[in-house]
Amino acid sequence: MFEFSYEIVALLLCAAFVAGFVDSIAGGGGLITLPVLMLAGASPLEALSTNKVQGAFGAATAAISYARSGLVDLRAQKGAALLAFGAAFLGAMLISAIPTEPLRLLLPVLLVGIALFFAFKKRLDDTDRQQRITTKVFVLTLVPLCGFYDGLVGPGAGAFYMIGFVTLAGYGVLKATAHTKLLNFASNIGGLVAFAAVGKPLWLVGIAMGLAQVAGARIGAKVAMRVGARVIKPLLVATSSILAARLIWQMIQTG
Repeated sequence: MFEFSYEIVALLLCAAFVAGFVDSIAGGGGLITLPVLMLAGASPLEALSTNKVQGAFGAATAAISYARSGLVDLRAQKGAALLAFGAAFLGAMLISAIPTEPLRLLLPVLLVGIALFFAFKKRLDDTDRQQRITTKVFVLTLVPLCGFYDGLVGPGAGAFYMIGFVTLAGYGVLKATAHTKLLNFASNIGGLVAFAAVGKPLWLVGIAMGLAQVAGARIGAKVAMRVGARVIKPLLVATSSILAARLIWQMIQTG
């Protein structure tokens, strides 16, 4: 049974604030909040579904912050967001029918690759570059793939959205970060709708953490817009590396 002690509430709110800050810049906020929810006593299914509740607040706040600064037109992303929502819903609904172990084995490799890409790629800054595929192809392929993954597995989805915008859409780092947030929000909601049907999100906990996420995301988005790639790149490298290390450690522990 989940115990609502003052210490646990304080821990969850602090974790959500930090996660909102990190997630608004480089993604990976779930790396912070999901383990803390489980440490606080939530069951795995409760933790997964509650994490979607609070994560949606942070993603929405970051999306609005970047939109207000003129870095992204949220209306132009409506179609892509719907695809992300639907794909995430499908992924979450199929979580018990599709073997996720191969994905979990591959995920640390992908995350290390992302970290190395952003750490050593030269001339990777806030300047836009050549677009490698059309916007239509990007929306119809990468967006639903990342959304489906977000519903099915989850960790690292924001980083996958972002690297797609950088490598395929040709966006600069800050612009790519701004464009991931609405899609990440949509796939969070899609996964949440599916989890709510089969699991039991801790709604009060999720909403309280979500409000802390809002505060962290607002500050994080302001920092990212002020500093740009100079803060986004190292934070993305750090979060991807830590998440990969955590997943590898879990595999070792479980045999």
